[in-house]
Amino acid sequence: MLLHDVADRINTVADQIPLPDQIRPEPALGEILDDEVRHLARLLGYLAGESAFRHRAAARYPAQVTVSQRRVTLALAGAAEPAGAALAALGSAIHCLGVLADLTHQSPGPARHRATAAAHQQLVDHLAESRTRLAQSAKYLRHAADTRSAPSAPTPAPPTASPARIR
Repeated sequence: MLLHDVADRINTVADQIPLPDQIRPEPALGEILDDEVRHLARLLGYLAGESAFRHRAAARYPAQVTVSQRRVTLALAGAAEPAGAALAALGSAIHCLGVLADLTHQSPGPARHRATAAAHQQLVDHLAESRTRLAQSAKYLRHAADTRSAPSAPTPAPPTASPARIR
């Protein structure tokens, strides 16, 4: 029940992140990102805190640890990695949004147009990466909740091509 609940909360954050065709570099997107970064940071803090609490309890009372408790602890810890990567992707998206806002104050021309197009594409890519990582985290928790044995460590997502940083 706990793992499904946390997975639902992670999916709720993912659902609030705009899809590629909904992404517009406007103040409303900044507000959405502000809200979802806060929600995701709290969830990541919960994953870390609950994992640490359970780990300490297992170290103090090793005879009382059940397979189910170990499975839940490992699942919470395993979900933290893709959730953290999602948070990092949101941070990169915020940077792209700032670059786009700055570009609106530069002189019009082909260079500005190219920079705007590149920054917008990076924004889209970072938001898509965040949604993907959140889906991985939630899927991992659901899988762990639905199996009886301890889950294996999550397989890291293949590295995505990082576009050149905008300065």
